[in-house]
Amino acid sequence: MLLPRKGRTQSESFDGERMPYDAFDRLTTTNIRLGNATIRLGFAPGELKLPTADIVSWIEASARAVTTYYGRFPVATLRLLLVPVEAAGVRGGTTWGYRGAAIRLRIGRDTDRPGLKRDWVMVHEMVHLALPDLGNRQAWLSEGLAVYIEPIARVQSGDLSEAEIWAAMMRDMPKGLPQPGDRGLDNTPTWGRRYWGGAMFCLFADVAIRQATANRLGLQHGMRGVLAAGGNHEVDWPVERILTVANKAVGLDVLTRMYREWSNAPVTPDLATLWRDLGLKQDSKDVIAINDDAPLASIRKGITAKIVP
Repeated sequence: MLLPRKGRTQSESFDGERMPYDAFDRLTTTNIRLGNATIRLGFAPGELKLPTADIVSWIEASARAVTTYYGRFPVATLRLLLVPVEAAGVRGGTTWGYRGAAIRLRIGRDTDRPGLKRDWVMVHEMVHLALPDLGNRQAWLSEGLAVYIEPIARVQSGDLSEAEIWAAMMRDMPKGLPQPGDRGLDNTPTWGRRYWGGAMFCLFADVAIRQATANRLGLQHGMRGVLAAGGNHEVDWPVERILTVANKAVGLDVLTRMYREWSNAPVTPDLATLWRDLGLKQDSKDVIAINDDAPLASIRKGITAKIVP
C-alpha cells in the first residue's frame, strides 16, 4: 500500500499513518547488505516470538525475489521498520519515499516460520520501491504492478511454483473487471479496480509486448528500463514519463496506447480466452490444469522465466 508523500509531517508514533523517520533514526538497527544496497532493519517496541535471524532470512529472501525481477535492488538504502502487533502473520505494510525509501510492516507477535514463508506483503511493498511516486489517480498502476510482479518475482527466485501463481490469478483477476458506472482506471478508485484492475492491465500489457517481440521482451524489461533511468520511489514522475521510458526499453508503444484506452473508459478484456490461450484451465478453486500445447503457452512460460544476464 502507498500513501501520498506530499505535505506529510512527522510523527513519533511507530504505528500511525506516517513513517516516523526521526524516531526510526534513533533506533538501534541491523544492516542487511544486498550487493550495493543496504536495508536498515529496525524494530518498534514489542516482542516477537521468532528470533531475529529468522526475520533477517525472510527479509533477505523477499529482497532476492525483487532483485531477481529488476536485476538489482531498487534503492541504495532502505529503512525497514517492523512493528509488532497482536495475532500472527504479516498484517499489512506501507511504503514511502519522500525522505528516503522506507517501509513499515506490522508483524504479529505470534508469527512463525511457516507464516513468513507464506507472506507476500514484504515483496509487494519492495516492488513499490521500483516505481516513481504517482498521484492518487494512478495509484492503480502502483498497486497493480505490485500485485502482478510480486508472485512472478517469487517464482523466478524459486519461492513459488508457476501453477500456484496462475491459479491465484485466475481466481482473483476477475475482481478487477469494470462494474456498472466504471469510468476507467484513472477515475474509478475502488479496491478491485485499484489492485486487480491494475494487475489486469499489467498482465495484458505483458502478453502484448511478448507477442510483438516474439517473446524476447516483456513487461519486466520495460520496468527494468524505468529503474535503470533512475525511476525509483524516491522520485516523482508523471505516469506519461514512466510509460514512455518503459516503452523505449522494449521498443514499442504498448503501454502508452493501453493507458489511453484503459485510463478514462471501462475496458473489459476477455479473460476466459486469455486463460485458454495461455494453456490454463481451472479444475477447482485453487487447482489448474496446464496445457503446454496452447497457442500462448510459450508466452506464459516466458513471463515467469528468470532472465539470463
